[in-house]
Amino acid sequence: MGFKFEKLNVLIVEDTAPMCKLVCSVLETLGVGTVHTAEDGEEGFIKFCKEKPDIVITDWHMVPTNGLDLVEKIRKDKKSPNKTVPIVMMTGYSAMPRVSQARDFGTTEFLVKPFSANDLARRIAYVINKPRDFIDSTDFFGPDRRRRKMDNYNGPQRRTEDPS
Repeated sequence: MGFKFEKLNVLIVEDTAPMCKLVCSVLETLGVGTVHTAEDGEEGFIKFCKEKPDIVITDWHMVPTNGLDLVEKIRKDKKSPNKTVPIVMMTGYSAMPRVSQARDFGTTEFLVKPFSANDLARRIAYVINKPRDFIDSTDFFGPDRRRRKMDNYNGPQRRTEDPS
């Protein structure tokens, strides 16, 4: 991959100890400089505000505060130190409605469990090398949900920067 991960500061929010340990181990193998952990979204937001990580990797299903709630808090809370931080959502649920829901909450990337070390490294490199523009509208704040530029699209243009 060729990317240097040693300067990265990453927060992992995962309530299952073996999975958290596995993700930490993968990040350590990649050479990530600093890794912080939290057991749920509530603790995750506190650590996010304190540690100001470059990337957040969070599980979806956690109690009492899940990953979607964490994403929403990072993106919308006035105390959030970086509302545009890349967020990778890890989950065992790969159905398209779940992916869309996570995206609509402001998740940057989606990673389906089980995943390989290479899958995780690719997501991290992707959010660093190809950062997505952020959309700030009345009903959404988060990374641009459009992934592909469709030159043959003939529908209505909805953003001011879209060509006429």
